[in-house]
Amino acid sequence: MNKLTAKEEEVMEQIWEIGPCAPKDVQALYPEPRPHINTVASMFQSLERKKFLTHRSVGRGYIYEPAVSKEEYGQKKLGGFVDRYFKRSYLKLVSSLVEDEKITKQELLDFLHNMKNIRKKKIILL
Repeated sequence: MNKLTAKEEEVMEQIWEIGPCAPKDVQALYPEPRPHINTVASMFQSLERKKFLTHRSVGRGYIYEPAVSKEEYGQKKLGGFVDRYFKRSYLKLVSSLVEDEKITKQELLDFLHNMKNIRKKKIILL
């Protein structure tokens, strides 16, 4: 998956929020002074080249839709973050969250308990 610039990510956030849209719809969401419509349209074209958007003709224009879900993008971005800052170790990431008290040990134990129960239910269903 291609990387997005900060501005491209900002535009994708808007598109994920509102769904299928035209550049003018995203432009309208910006506070004054809004970016020029050509700037927003160029961003849409760049996002389409990077395979983040698809389009379909509607009348004389196009409606663009996300080709990548926000969740997919978030998972890829998290993976890159873990690779870069935690030496590809999700365990180091979780350890860091516990050490920095962003998550308690009890919350982690509860999570593991819930995961264990989910796995048991999946095995029973198979």
